[in-house]
Amino acid sequence: MKLRPRHILAPLIISASLLLLTACGGSSGGDDSTNTGSTSPQWVAGQFADDSTLANQCSAPLTQKLWLRSWSNDTYLWYNEIIDRDPAPYNVAEYFELLKTEELSDTGNLKDNFHFSMSTAEWELLNGSGASVGYGMTLNLRNASAGISRQVTVAYNEPNSPASDAGISRGAIIVTVDGVSVADANDSGSIDTLNAGLFPSTSGKQTVFTLRDLDAQADRTVTLLAETVVSTPVQNTKTIQTANGKVGYLQFNAHIATAEKGLYDAMTLLSNAQVDDLVVDIRYNGGGLLALASQLGYMIAGDNATANRVFERTSFNDKYPTVNPVTREALTPMPFIPESIGFNTSLLRSGVPLPSLNLKRVFVLTTPGTCSASEALMNALRGIDVEVIQLGETTCGKPYGFYPTNNCDTTYFTIQFKGVNDKGFGEYSDGFMPSTNPTVDSEVPGCELADDLGHPLGDTNERLLSAALFYRANNRCPSTATAIARAPAQDPFVDPGFMLQDTRNQNVLKNNRILTPLALEQ
Repeated sequence: MKLRPRHILAPLIISASLLLLTACGGSSGGDDSTNTGSTSPQWVAGQFADDSTLANQCSAPLTQKLWLRSWSNDTYLWYNEIIDRDPAPYNVAEYFELLKTEELSDTGNLKDNFHFSMSTAEWELLNGSGASVGYGMTLNLRNASAGISRQVTVAYNEPNSPASDAGISRGAIIVTVDGVSVADANDSGSIDTLNAGLFPSTSGKQTVFTLRDLDAQADRTVTLLAETVVSTPVQNTKTIQTANGKVGYLQFNAHIATAEKGLYDAMTLLSNAQVDDLVVDIRYNGGGLLALASQLGYMIAGDNATANRVFERTSFNDKYPTVNPVTREALTPMPFIPESIGFNTSLLRSGVPLPSLNLKRVFVLTTPGTCSASEALMNALRGIDVEVIQLGETTCGKPYGFYPTNNCDTTYFTIQFKGVNDKGFGEYSDGFMPSTNPTVDSEVPGCELADDLGHPLGDTNERLLSAALFYRANNRCPSTATAIARAPAQDPFVDPGFMLQDTRNQNVLKNNRILTPLALEQ
């Protein structure tokens, strides 16, 4: 089988489930008053020009908006729920934000929470290497709104980053940012200071943090300089010896290109160790290359379980029941991929057979930051009768995805497809929920537990990993497992001036599934 990358889900994660994320990017011009001649494209309600005739006319903001409108009408999954507005009063970025459904899901959440854009240069850098500007800290944000005591905690950091060099590790609480209290800030100026410090957008940004390290008795002050940090998506691979066999553990943070070699090495190590079970820690994995999820699924289940089985089938809007609207090719399912693709040939060439563990079950550790490709992995394994046991919290609920589409140096992401597994199931828009007594298909056997920021990831005393080991030995949840109420949907009308909000494009990206138009050849 000859493979080239095709189906890609969006990278990365942030564990701040209450973080208000705002899409950025796009040209900033308002209505194009110069495009009033008889030959210039104009908005006419209900009439849509072919988007190809409007593409890449970068000196004409009105044409850019009309391109977005036609492109959305052609490929958006819920195109018939977009209100057809005159683009004139809006700039390009504002108009793009309106080109999505305003309908709610059956549970009252916004149907589309995954609509965003970013500069094409930034997208290419992020997708290819996981590089982004920051300190190397992934943050857990609780209670973002004013009037509620906020808490910002370090969930994990990247090796060889400003955060790790300063000795900042999981469980550290950020007390102040450039002198502003995280817990008490309640005016727009203070919130701006917090946002600018916690989520720097430019390399060289210097920020003074007061923080309380885990188990420390006093605060300390550190100064961090933002830089371009390259993420390490696969970390902490280890074998845990138990009374009844070996358990493999790996922390998998992002389905990005560089993860292919990391997963290959991790699964080779665990295969050579002949582990009896596997714990995959995807609590902060918001997505990435769907092909990588397929490869990991193969490496977990092996040849016999995946032969002639489907990892995921995709479907588009009702204009395209049998044809992909982007590639114009006949719709074909993604298989479980048994060999390397070579996303980064300097790390791993294409065509290398992948190791496999040939397991009948897998334990997954999840939070609301578990999204997109990570959910597709869970769904695909369940589709071939690999037992998935879930420890943690309900996942984000993202069975949808899109192709990154460039126009005028901005890459746009609008929901264009949904995916189902080999059994045809894909309705988990409210997330996969661990349950001791599953009654619906989106409930997964397992234990509902809050994330434990008081122990390092991979520590056998950490709550989620400890519960997985307990469940494995006893076939039930530990007594510490308690029901957790799912976080309510974010109020879209909260004044963002009084919220912590990460406006960096790469973090908006972290909870989205993406396809690319490159073909998968069989």
